[in-house]
Amino acid sequence: MPAPEPVPQPVPSDPAARAGAFLTVDLAAVVANWTQLRDRVAPAECSAVVKADAYGLGVARVVPALAAAGCRTFVVAQFEEALAVRRALEPVAPDAQVFSLGGLPAGCEGDFIANRILPVLNHLGEIAAWGAFAALRGGALPAVIHIDTGMNRLGLGPDELDALAAEPARLAGIDVRYWMTHLACADEFDNPMTGAQLDRFRSALARLPKAKASFANSSGIFHGPDHHFDLARPGCALYGVNPTPHLPNPMRGTVRLDARLLQVRNCTPAMTVGYGAAHAVTGPARIATIGVGYADGYLRALGGKGQVFVDGVAAPIVGRISMDLITIDVSGLPEQVAHAGRMVELIGPSRPVDRVAAEGGTIGYEILTSLGRRYHRVYLGG
Repeated sequence: MPAPEPVPQPVPSDPAARAGAFLTVDLAAVVANWTQLRDRVAPAECSAVVKADAYGLGVARVVPALAAAGCRTFVVAQFEEALAVRRALEPVAPDAQVFSLGGLPAGCEGDFIANRILPVLNHLGEIAAWGAFAALRGGALPAVIHIDTGMNRLGLGPDELDALAAEPARLAGIDVRYWMTHLACADEFDNPMTGAQLDRFRSALARLPKAKASFANSSGIFHGPDHHFDLARPGCALYGVNPTPHLPNPMRGTVRLDARLLQVRNCTPAMTVGYGAAHAVTGPARIATIGVGYADGYLRALGGKGQVFVDGVAAPIVGRISMDLITIDVSGLPEQVAHAGRMVELIGPSRPVDRVAAEGGTIGYEILTSLGRRYHRVYLGG
């Protein structure tokens, strides 16, 4: 009996051909932003804050690109993030240092040493635990120590600072690489809080054992050299968010979000669009649907606000943004321009991330870190 004929298997198509939306990350722009900030803070060192998966852009791609450009200090919020950064660094810059801002979880001291991650110690209990672990190992261990100068989140408060200044022996066994603090209002350039924090930080440093210091975040860098100290820690500016909201953005945009029009339909007066019938059609209209929604980080708060761009022409967002879909009014565009399959710009040169954030009542940080995993990602320049 002859063998059955093999069933032909379909040839998989290109994932890009199946994608409904594309998130393009310009690694060259990220590097250019870091280089600009590095030059601005010189001779201080410029680190890179890459928490939250490099603000949503992807640690696995962003960290090697920055390391190849010369960055040697990376900052994250949590230990697991630090592990991901360490893995990304190994082929490029295994000597780079990684800070974890979230402190020293009890009993995890050995994990920091094994993975060469610097804990940022936030209170006297963590300082005591790190010193005790160093004593068991028989040598000093490196750490960063956080001084709270007004944020009232993490860091040594005034009472703990007084205790440490009065009893510096509490630092036995700790190699303090940096004293650091974090700014509360640096993006508000007329807010006196930044100056007050600077005075408190200087006063604290004068009372503590000598070590390098880290003060400025992205916006803090633009307050001038007296804010730079030994290490600057830019985050949002690396990814194109404006660190100087009172001025034109000095940074390059790093992301572009484009999506296909899935369908275009003609609507007549008295029709409504989307959940809650939130948009009422008042005249003959053409409504197009895009396959992006709040599950992809395009916030629900943007419903009925702002616009997208089709072939460089603005088209307003109408109705509510749902989990997977956005509707736009393309009545002002000819059918040969606005049709199923056409790409539209949701974030990019015509729609900077700060503008999208303002329309959604939030900040660029939230837009970037909310960008979902359903996009087809394209990396340029890395």
